[in-house]
Amino acid sequence: MTGVLCFSDVAFGYEQSMVLDGVSFDVPRGCVAAVIGANGAGKTTLLHLASGTLRPIRGHVEIDGIDLARMPASRRARRIALVPQSLAIPFAFSVREFVGLGRTPYLHPLRGERSGDRRAVERAMELTDTTRFADRNVLELSGGERQRVILALALAQETDLLLLDEPTANLDVAHQLAILELIRELNRSEGLTVVAAVHDLNLAALCFDRIIALDHGRIVADGPPRAV
Repeated sequence: MTGVLCFSDVAFGYEQSMVLDGVSFDVPRGCVAAVIGANGAGKTTLLHLASGTLRPIRGHVEIDGIDLARMPASRRARRIALVPQSLAIPFAFSVREFVGLGRTPYLHPLRGERSGDRRAVERAMELTDTTRFADRNVLELSGGERQRVILALALAQETDLLLLDEPTANLDVAHQLAILELIRELNRSEGLTVVAAVHDLNLAALCFDRIIALDHGRIVADGPPRAV
């Protein structure tokens, strides 16, 4: 297989319960792919395997031909950004401070923030239209605003691969469409490769090039929206 992200006969489970089994696919550079399936189908597990935070019990997950199991966490964080479905925000950060956390993989304990880090944060906020509330408390934002800020944090990592777990969860339809259109625009303007777990097939068909459908831990369909 060739692609930015490659799964080869991947299996993952806990004790006697398999969550994913025999999963193989590759995602080409610049693709925007949706992973769909019922709750418990394995979508979140697939994303965590794709980020390297989980390791398969069988098979391999590679990014640009390199096995993630052999890649140090610091290097993975410069290649892959994962936005989980639920992201705890423990402190009352300003938006700018929160987005700045995306630069953590690049910071040295004895060096601190550099001008390149500040530029990356400002650009991430510009791309997500969050500069206008950069000094606000992130905990006081609306759901749609906060989701944009979380995307900005991921963009500040300056990775080639963006993984999103239910990026439109708990948003009304208007904000769901706005977030998905933002993801699509980031793909066009920045060349990002995106893999997102999405619960709504109709929304996925509107905004994604490709749909990977999971059922009980196996891929049951994979292709352009019109073919799935």
